[in-house]
Amino acid sequence: MPELEKTELTLDEPEDSLRKQSQVKEVMKRLFRDRLAVVGMVIFAIYVLIAIFAPILTPYNYAEFSLVEKNQGMSWAHICGTDQYGRDIFSRLLYGTRYSLLLGLGAVVIGLALGIILGCVAGYFGGWVETLIMRGCDVVQSIPGMLLAVIISVSLGIGVMQTIVALGIGRIALCCRMIRAQFLSQRKLEYVEAAQATNCSKARLMFVHILPNTISPLIVSSTMGVGGTIMMAANLSFIGLGVQEPTPEWGAMLSGAQSLMRHYPYQVIIPGLFMAIFVLSLNLFGDGLRDALDPKLKN
Repeated sequence: MPELEKTELTLDEPEDSLRKQSQVKEVMKRLFRDRLAVVGMVIFAIYVLIAIFAPILTPYNYAEFSLVEKNQGMSWAHICGTDQYGRDIFSRLLYGTRYSLLLGLGAVVIGLALGIILGCVAGYFGGWVETLIMRGCDVVQSIPGMLLAVIISVSLGIGVMQTIVALGIGRIALCCRMIRAQFLSQRKLEYVEAAQATNCSKARLMFVHILPNTISPLIVSSTMGVGGTIMMAANLSFIGLGVQEPTPEWGAMLSGAQSLMRHYPYQVIIPGLFMAIFVLSLNLFGDGLRDALDPKLKN
């Protein structure tokens, strides 16, 4: 009898893997049917390539000063003009893609990592553990996101890593609530009871069996959250917190040019458009991914 059980398990594993592969293929087919989602994905991929190959693509050193060429308009030598210190805006935009992506992705990863752990624990165990975690989430979410980021930034100080932590903490409560809600609907299903009957450990049950079936809404939320996080990072830089000069982050560039907006509007318009296109591409991709993962929502 034990030998028969082993053979049945080994026969079931390929079926499960084939089923997962077919589900992934179906999601990808639905995603690529959405033209706007494909456009957003392509634009996002271009930004990622810009961040990777910025040292090759930039015609000038992003930190090179030239007071002789300060506040020059768009020309063949400087296609996006120069700032008040004579630095090439185009070069700073390309390098700024690295820092803005790092801020957005880093904050989302922090929120995901801690939010998933807390949400899994709260949704699976329930009781006083769930009450304690969810009341903590209530406290965090009762504070407006921008105000919370400002408070944490003031406490931690100015810098890239400090800004990532400040933005990431604000996303923990949202991720925790989403995972906990999914766990509540999954933990009483038959496959969970079957795993419990095989003496599966609680950690394996939470993170191997239940979590993969609850992660889809969080993937969509995180995809769209990167753009919002980058906007919030730009807001922090604009008010003098977060990343500051001479780091070529998009928000820091807007902050440095705000006093020159009337006389040299291109120094604000060009970085603003560059950032707006990136956020729009992520929103388009996130909408398409949501519809591909759950086509019923589209109707």
